Amino acid sequence: MREIPSRRVVLNNLEQLPGDYSTTPGGTLFSTTPGGTRLIYDRSFLLECRNSPLTKSPPIMAKIPGITAPGEIEVAKENGRKIPEEKEKSD
Repeated sequence: MREIPSRRVVLNNLEQLPGDYSTTPGGTLFSTTPGGTRLIYDRSFLLECRNSPLTKSPPIMAKIPGITAPGEIEVAKENGRKIPEEKEKSD
């Protein structure tokens, strides 16, 4: 069995990261060339990218409680209507 050739790529700009990359279970980002060479992306550059303005939520994103903002979601139980909670019977 032949080993897959690989090379490390040091990125200097986020735009150099291709749109079709993959991750390993450990979180390493990699891509492949049409010839089959595996490209492994430098972790330190990718960690620097997390501070980029592009990683922040859009400023006009809708506030949906429990989804895009903290809070609870009221869940409809039946036919779109919330079922009133049953009171415990006290004996």
